[in-house]
Amino acid sequence: MPLQLLKYNPGVVKDITEYAAGKNGPYWVDSDLVRFKNGYPEKLGGWENEQINALDTSGNTTTTATTIEGIARAMTFWRASSDGEDRLAVGTHNHLFIIENDALYDITPLRSDTNATTTTSEALDSSETAIDLVSVSGFEPSGIVQIGSEIITYSSIVVLTLTGCTRGTNGTAAAAHDLGDIVTQVLINPIATVNGSAVITITDTAHGAQNGDWVVLKGSVAVGGIPADDINRMSGYQITYINANTYSILAPAVASSTVSAGGGNAIAINYLIGLGAGMGTQSASPSLGFGAGGWGLETWGTPRSSSEFEVSLDNSSWNLSLWGEDLIATVRGGAIYYWDTSAGVTNRAVLVSSLAGADDVPAVSRVTTVSFPDRHFIAGGCTIYDQSVTDDMLIRWSSQEEFTKFAPTATNTAGDQRLEVGTKIVAMTAAREETIISTDEAIYGMTFVGGSFVFSFRLLATDSGAAGLNTMVSVDGDVYWMGERNFFNYNGVVSEMPCPVQYYVFNRIQLTYIEKTTVGHNKAFKEITWFYVSNDNSAGTLNPEPDSYVTYNYGENAWTVGTMDRTVWNDSFGARNVPFAFDPDGYLYNHETGTSANGAAMNSYIEGSPREISAEGETLYMVDQVIPDVTMTSNTSLSLFMNTRKFPNATEVTKGPFTITSSTEKVSTRAKGRQISMKFQSTGTDDAWTLGDFRVNSRKDGLR
Repeated sequence: MPLQLLKYNPGVVKDITEYAAGKNGPYWVDSDLVRFKNGYPEKLGGWENEQINALDTSGNTTTTATTIEGIARAMTFWRASSDGEDRLAVGTHNHLFIIENDALYDITPLRSDTNATTTTSEALDSSETAIDLVSVSGFEPSGIVQIGSEIITYSSIVVLTLTGCTRGTNGTAAAAHDLGDIVTQVLINPIATVNGSAVITITDTAHGAQNGDWVVLKGSVAVGGIPADDINRMSGYQITYINANTYSILAPAVASSTVSAGGGNAIAINYLIGLGAGMGTQSASPSLGFGAGGWGLETWGTPRSSSEFEVSLDNSSWNLSLWGEDLIATVRGGAIYYWDTSAGVTNRAVLVSSLAGADDVPAVSRVTTVSFPDRHFIAGGCTIYDQSVTDDMLIRWSSQEEFTKFAPTATNTAGDQRLEVGTKIVAMTAAREETIISTDEAIYGMTFVGGSFVFSFRLLATDSGAAGLNTMVSVDGDVYWMGERNFFNYNGVVSEMPCPVQYYVFNRIQLTYIEKTTVGHNKAFKEITWFYVSNDNSAGTLNPEPDSYVTYNYGENAWTVGTMDRTVWNDSFGARNVPFAFDPDGYLYNHETGTSANGAAMNSYIEGSPREISAEGETLYMVDQVIPDVTMTSNTSLSLFMNTRKFPNATEVTKGPFTITSSTEKVSTRAKGRQISMKFQSTGTDDAWTLGDFRVNSRKDGLR
């Protein structure tokens, strides 16, 4: 017989049988780390780790590689006009970071700070037992302060005065102090160690921390043989709660002696925002609450008794928005924070509500963003104006160009609007001069119209809500998102996207963790990729993170599937000329760089659907030769597997692998069957290839 061309349409199809995919396309039926370009499959570009450098205890940059603490859930990149520095903000489930000049800075807001600082409002002699201060904000009701070299205890605070003071404690001398001298709250020897243990116990009366919160210690000397640098670690420690006055942390070194009270005379403790502020939850936890399930099921006023009624709670995440060159960061289900670029990387984010002129900033918000081009700051699922009650379906916006002012007045544009379809606001993103809002059940369009209404709201579609906070992406004004069982697109009209791998993907997703799905755009290849937690995740049900992906190529109108563990992804932007992403272990990778997985082999493959040599497959054929058509680098080795079947449901016979290089003219296969399919695979570190049109040589081999 003459050579027969085996040509496939671009894209992977998995929601019909492989035989049907061959008869109706033909299409490819499986892939990993492969994309389509100009209609043909090629191996994805590789990725390389970008080193992030740790700081020492003095805040100086080192050359020691580190990772971010926590699971990255959001990030944004920008260049500040004030100093020309490139900055990457990363929000994890328990921290907020800035990466600048490859150094990692912790800007996580503080819940409380034992080293609150103020100044004296009077001159003091060495014997006064009542000390007047400019402010007592952040000071404990009773405690210890330091003025100069003197340590002073106090028993209470009356208005702006420390009362019941004992002067010159802990081996220091009572001294006179001037008006305006700095007063700092401290702890004295709060650290205890046990010989042979890495567990450190901290005593801080009424610390207010919960199990799992984070703490940063400063100013400690070595205790029990544990070096000071290990105690004063910049990244801090996670707390194990003991009681209201004590907790423990786990040091990287084991104590060589037992110390009941150590650390020194001027210990400062920073408590990061934690579980009480919506932070610290890695995974959404199913809960059997009151009122879950349909009307009339089980007994009124009792908690549900079956997993059928489980309600999935939110995992901790962030919304990151830029306001000029500054950062606005919102904890999902928590407060809104502000980070001032000009204040420097050693400055932590602070509550927007604490800024000068702030007026009725929502105390809690589920989703936030900035509207363009009108520049209102928008909060969704937030506290009601002038109340402490939260409405998960309420949209509030600040006055134009004033992100701190949410109280409506006759002279500003602040306002609110409650959405009707759904139970909670899930996600928001910008489209063509409008903001697209997803509830768990519907899609709304929010458009700036000015005047007394400020914004108009349109219900665009129902039964089309986004699956999670980070599942929606805007591409050139169009919006794409993953729903709970399908994919959608908005280009003026909301449409369900035809997806030939839809059932495959949603049957693999662990629905409990669908909120962890994150979307990324790769504009260079016109790809939108959703990374999700699959049923194959090796972590099982213990806090699994995304391990698989599904990609839609809007240039090729083609879908692919594969495996890759990424928790957040950003497209190339400015000085970052390739896409970049974090994995669950806290490593930052630059993608479309090189041909390897950070130096390791990439298992890249694509498999075609079964093809029949004869019209209806009535005759057995012997395929004895394949003529490859491949563009590849000289050091690429591509494996060819020839699969044959006599019938669609018959056992598949695999011949190979056969090696294809840049100089291979033909491959002898001797594979017999009514249907043949081919799989192409590379497993090297230097492989780069693009498939073309393959031809096969075959001959009849009888009817049976």
